[in-house]
Formats: sequence, structure tokens, C-alpha cells
Amino acid sequence: MTTEPGSRRNYLPADAQPIDLEQVVRLSDFEAPARARMHPAAWAYYAGGAYDEHVLRDTMTAWDAFRLRPRVLTDVSEVDLTTTILGRPAALPVGIAPAAMHGLAHRDGELATARAAAAAGAINVVSTVASHTIEAVAEAAPGGRRWFQLYVQRDRSVTRDLVQRAAAAGYEALCLTVDLPVLGYRDEILRMRFDPGEDAYANLPKRDVWARGGRLDETMDMRSVDLTWDSLDEIRGWVPLPLVLKGILTPEDARLAVDHGADAVWVSNHGGRQLDRVAAGIDVLEEIVDAVEGRAEVYLDGGIRRGPDVLVALALGARAVFTARPFLWALACAGEAGVTKAFDVVREELERGLALTGAASPSGLTRGHVGRPRT
Repeated sequence: MTTEPGSRRNYLPADAQPIDLEQVVRLSDFEAPARARMHPAAWAYYAGGAYDEHVLRDTMTAWDAFRLRPRVLTDVSEVDLTTTILGRPAALPVGIAPAAMHGLAHRDGELATARAAAAAGAINVVSTVASHTIEAVAEAAPGGRRWFQLYVQRDRSVTRDLVQRAAAAGYEALCLTVDLPVLGYRDEILRMRFDPGEDAYANLPKRDVWARGGRLDETMDMRSVDLTWDSLDEIRGWVPLPLVLKGILTPEDARLAVDHGADAVWVSNHGGRQLDRVAAGIDVLEEIVDAVEGRAEVYLDGGIRRGPDVLVALALGARAVFTARPFLWALACAGEAGVTKAFDVVREELERGLALTGAASPSGLTRGHVGRPRT
């Protein structure tokens, strides 16, 4: 651990040579070398889950219940991975989910992930608590598709300023996280007294809570305990951007989201990092797609590690999927080049997977392509 002026703690990753990317053939190949490069507290912050981590494990194993049902003798001589997301073309139906403080994985942080996502033609969702400013990330990849993930601050003027800055910097959509009224209970974070320092959050104003030795949840000031469905009109009024609600796990909330004007519903359990014993996103995807009834796009994150995972989610009705941890591990291993390699792996797995499933494009996947084994 190193200490720098203006910070209580600094969990910068160790300086190390990038890994040999020629040896990477699957996303999980990044995980072990990433852990070796990262500060133990930073690794625990990224990799850990809430309470007893049941949902963290369940989110990974839930995919095992699904089987692909390929169709044969279809023309897959030209496989096209492009799709449309919020009415605009995307080169892949896979994007980078929002994650805090990419600088814990690599000194270039979100600047590197933004450049790699732009080169891949993928959507990059930038966190409120990024290591680099909203504007700096936009400048790093001016041609890239980027959304801004919003944590509503207790000071709504701070929140409005964040949203308006994102709109001015060319972010295409507002991705509002709705499942975090308070921070979850995470044993390792509490045990380690995780505190990345006041300079870790490039977009949030510094507060005197630092001088008082405040807790992480007080410092980040993100506890949207008073955020309700009625708050959405106010937020939508700040900028004319599409609104995506992230953190939906029930059909009841999916219907409410659409009724309150959401352009998209994002099925997510927050990576298992906040509340334990909730559903894995893939287990509730179908019922949420049915509840939305085509009135909004549906996205999914959680446990996506291979091309076949993406195929299952798309066949069950997701327009796109997002993932964060694999791209963070890739970032830790080789910076921008690592994230670029991760996208290359995803692209090749998807191209082959679509062809083997008998679909020439994401839109060619249907629920008929997915089944469950007998129990």
C-alpha cells in the first residue's frame, strides 16, 4: 500500500509487466493474474459479495440450469453481431457494466476501458464513482458510445450537476441505479476498513466527513433512501436523455418502471455486492421480459463469462447484456490492451456460438433456442 498527499489510503495496483495476451483464450484467464497485481483491499472490494455471499455464488451457477437447443441447416455463412440498443447501432450485444474506481485495477482506469470499448463498438457505462471525471472519460474516447450511471446523492443539486455534466459531455443515456438505498453489509470491506481516500472519486465533491473520519457510506453519500417512483419525473426533467433503470428483479417493478417512463429495464442484483439471498438475474429474466411486454428494452448483468451465456440471455429476451468484473480483471492485467483482448474473446465466442446455434444474428435467437434439463 502506498500513500499520497491528499489521500488517507491509496490502493494503487502493483507495477507489473502486462501478461502475455496470446495465452488468453477465455475471460477467466484474466482473473488469477489480476488478483496477483491488485492490492488485497481493492480485490476484496471488486470481487467480494454481501453477507454470506450466497447470491454471489448463485449468480455464477444459475447459468448451469440452461441448455442451448441449436437449429441446423440454416444459412450462417455470414454471422453479424450488430444490434440496436436504444435505437442506435452497436457492434456487439455486450457492453461494460458500471463499476466504481477502475483506477484500483490500473492507473489509466476508465480512460483505458473507454478507449477499448469504443474500438470494439460496445457501450461503456461509466460510474458516478469513477476514478476519472465524466469529461476526461469522454475526451479519452470521443467516438465511443457511453452512458452515465447515476447514484442519486442526498444533495439533489449535486445529482443534477452530475447529470447535466454527462449530457454536456455527450453521454447518450442516463442509467439510474435503483437498488441501493443504503450500502450492503460486506464483511471483508468492514474488516479491512476499506477506504480508498478522498481523491478516489473524481466526480464527487470532497466533504468534511473526511476530516471526521467518517465511514465509507457517509463519505460516498450515495444512500438514496428517499428515492421513489415519484422522483423519476424530476430526474427526467434535468436532461433530455433516455432513462435506464438498473437493479430490477421483479415483474412488478418492471411494470412500474415502464409506467413511469423508463426507456429500458436493467435486470441486476448489483453483482451480489449489496443484498444477499436475492435472485440471480438470469433466473428472473423471462418473467421481466414478459412483464415489460415490449414497451421497453431489457438488459441483464450478472455472472456472464462465456459466449453461450450471452446467447441464453438474448434468446430469453434481453436486448443486450453487460458485465464488469471480467473487464476489470483484463484492465488489471494489461490496461487498454487487456480490455481490447477481452472484447476480442467475446466477439469470437459469440460469432462461433451464433453459427453453431443456427442463428446468423442476435435477432435470430428465440426462446426456442433455450431449454432446461430435466430435474
